[in-house]
Amino acid sequence: MSAPEPEWTPSNYFNYFTEVEDHFRQARGTGGWWMSTLDWALVEAWKNSGVPLEAVLRGIDAAMVKWHSRKKKLRMVNSVVYCTQAVMEEAQIMAGAAPRKESRPVEAPFTIEELRGFLERNACTLRERGYRELAASLDAILGELEKHYEDLQALDQRLTVLEEKLAAAEQLKQTEDDLTGDRMSIVRELAPYRGKMSADQIAMLERQYLMRKLLDRGRLPRLSLFYLT
Repeated sequence: MSAPEPEWTPSNYFNYFTEVEDHFRQARGTGGWWMSTLDWALVEAWKNSGVPLEAVLRGIDAAMVKWHSRKKKLRMVNSVVYCTQAVMEEAQIMAGAAPRKESRPVEAPFTIEELRGFLERNACTLRERGYRELAASLDAILGELEKHYEDLQALDQRLTVLEEKLAAAEQLKQTEDDLTGDRMSIVRELAPYRGKMSADQIAMLERQYLMRKLLDRGRLPRLSLFYLT
């Protein structure tokens, strides 16, 4: 008998990052841990590629149960990247468990006024940083906000496209030293985990990591609705 498809609820859809962070902290069994830039980039790569949150949580559990069962533990697990193989295995299991249901509109855990404030702040910041065309795109969304509020997944896809355009434009402003430093940083951080990931997974993670570094250094906002909650 096929396993039922997990419910994709409004709460966990827009709290993908925080639920992963909280779950990993609990599975790890110690407090005082927060996701690093690498962790955030990996979780964002999973989210963008459609890995269900339930698969990520199950994979974390499976990886950490295996780690806790070891008699000899050389070091504490300090990164979600440790769970990559288990997460992808769970995603494959879930993908084959049952036909995917048609997506349905997702009700956000934030009000339309909170969304309006988020978009207005980001438009203001982009305008101040010289990205007037992208700010105008946010203004256009604000002009039809009630319509966009009815289909937040479609809105988030549109905002993600704008975010990618922003990162591409910001990259042109960086020095060679900055870009080289970012690439050396991701190479160092990924070194312990390369054997656990496919070439495609590594490439996707590198893209997300480098984009996050670019936007952070430029003090530019993340536009996706995942950063509103």
